[in-house]
Parts: sequence; C-alpha cells; structure tokens
Amino acid sequence: MNKRNITLVGMPGAGKSTVGVVLAKVLGYRFVDSDLEIQEQTGKLLHELISELGDEGFLKLEGQVNAGLQVTNSVIATGGSAVYGQKAMEHLREISVVIYLRLSCESLKERLGDLHELGVVLTPGQSLADLMEERGPLYEKYAHLIIEEENLDIRGVVKKITDALRNNE
Repeated sequence: MNKRNITLVGMPGAGKSTVGVVLAKVLGYRFVDSDLEIQEQTGKLLHELISELGDEGFLKLEGQVNAGLQVTNSVIATGGSAVYGQKAMEHLREISVVIYLRLSCESLKERLGDLHELGVVLTPGQSLADLMEERGPLYEKYAHLIIEEENLDIRGVVKKITDALRNNE
C-alpha cells in the first residue's frame, strides 16, 4: 500500500487531528485538517455552517471540500461525518491509505464535551451511541486499516499506525 497520503477517519473525539499532527511529524508529511479547510474556504466556524446550511447542506459542503482535496505526502484528518460523502470517500481512498481510528463509546464520552459546540452533526434526540452505530459500518467500509485505540496514548496510536503501514507495504 504505497500511497502518498494517509487519511484518518473516525468518531469525533477519536483523536484524528491530534494523532494526525504527530503522525505527520513522524513521517515528515504535511498535516491537513479537512474541518479547518472547510472553515478556511467559507470563513465560518463549523457550528455556524451547520446552523446556516442545516445538516444536509453542511454534509454536502464537507463532501465537496473532501472530494476536492489535491495533496501529496500528507496526513489528512477528516471530520467525523466525512464518511457520509460517498464521492469524497472514494476520492480519499484513491489518493490515500484510509485508517479508521476506533475507540469505545465510553472512552469517546470521556473525551467529548458539548457535541453541538464541536460542530457534530446530530439529529434531534440522537445519542453518541446512536451515532456510532450509524457511522461505524461506514468507517469500516472505507478503511484500508482499522486501528484499535483503546488504552493507548497518542504515541501508542502513532506507533500502531506506522507498524501497520510498514506491514501493509
């Protein structure tokens, strides 16, 4: 699997951005945060965009931004809802190794504060567990590799990823 990029997918709070920055440093890659790309292109914060565009409109925008990413030698951290954009995920699978960072619902709850403040797309009454149940199969569908993060610190997750990449070359 000698692709020039790595894309991290997973639930909000799984550490995609945090792990992504460290992984990029270890590999000597650039770091791209697709949520920041969206904010940069629109000049607005995620939660403002969700308020303005609604969930569907935001997901469409997110899909367009991700499908348009043209980078090399980069670690891309996607927003948790990126997996809803089929075209975008197919593009990311073509240009990168997609890695699903998987963590238990309990661990995610400990890490996360107010989901709406973070710009998480939730339907009314939807819990974190409901969201995991909905997105889990999509993360698995698009992932080339799945990394279990439970009980690992950032360095442990990065080591697990670099080992998995080496073993899959």
